[in-house]
Amino acid sequence: MKTKKFTILHSNDIHGDFLAEVKALQGAQGKRAKQELIGGLALLSGYINKVRQEEENVLYVVSGDMVQGSLIDAEYKGISTMEIMNYLAPDVVSLGNHEFDYGLPHLLFLEKMANFPIVNANLYIKKYNKRLMNPYIIIKKGGFEILFTGIITEKVMDSLKQDQLIGTFITLEEASNEVGKICNAYKNDDIDLTILLTHIGFDSDLELAKLLRPEWGVDMIIGGHSHTVLEEPAKVNNVLIAQAAVGSDQVGRFDIVVDDDTNSIVDYKWQLISIDEKLAKPDEKLKEYIDSFKTEVDRKFSLR
Repeated sequence: MKTKKFTILHSNDIHGDFLAEVKALQGAQGKRAKQELIGGLALLSGYINKVRQEEENVLYVVSGDMVQGSLIDAEYKGISTMEIMNYLAPDVVSLGNHEFDYGLPHLLFLEKMANFPIVNANLYIKKYNKRLMNPYIIIKKGGFEILFTGIITEKVMDSLKQDQLIGTFITLEEASNEVGKICNAYKNDDIDLTILLTHIGFDSDLELAKLLRPEWGVDMIIGGHSHTVLEEPAKVNNVLIAQAAVGSDQVGRFDIVVDDDTNSIVDYKWQLISIDEKLAKPDEKLKEYIDSFKTEVDRKFSLR
């Protein structure tokens, strides 16, 4: 049996949460409470870089809604977010509903800015019956092939309902069929791991997992949208399902062992890891870059 260990770090619903926050810790009686930094993308980057150095096969993925939620993101209409995310260098990202908040043409501009792949399987340009984004990507890691695809449904796409050009397979059944089409296209290939990056909410992830046929070989759903905090992943229809709350105060971490003969996960551990300065040192270059955006926004709005 040939196996390989992988570490998959995952975020969702970052919502422009770039900056660390100061948290007061419980101090001894009569003593001033200590403070520590939590969250922010500089600390998150520091942890990701640390894991990339410690582990051999590391992937960092994001399940939608990178944009919208901060003054910096709103001022730059997501451009700041894409430039910062380029620095963070995720391996693959899926769309969330808020990626459309600045309009479809602007989203396509942001997608061109991204130095990382953005996948979605079930959004179409109606007139031409063409997918809006690349439907999947196969990443080769450690001699194994990992297929990622992205799913979103119209249930969470309020901003698109006014756009007559774009359509989606709106039900979970239709979305699952799109997953099946992609998986079946590679059924004769040796895909070792298949992961869905969804942005439909945790309850819908559970329903989607029930609809996936075992022969499609989906191993994992990493979701977003509902900001769900988990103590452990769910497992439905032999598919692991996880999500990592909201913002940058935490990151999900899967440590999995994949069997090359059966193309399946034979062992796993999952954690929701709090991002703070005890965990890793902040990425100072990224902090300086984020601060350059903050300085401009502060100056404009006279916050300093």
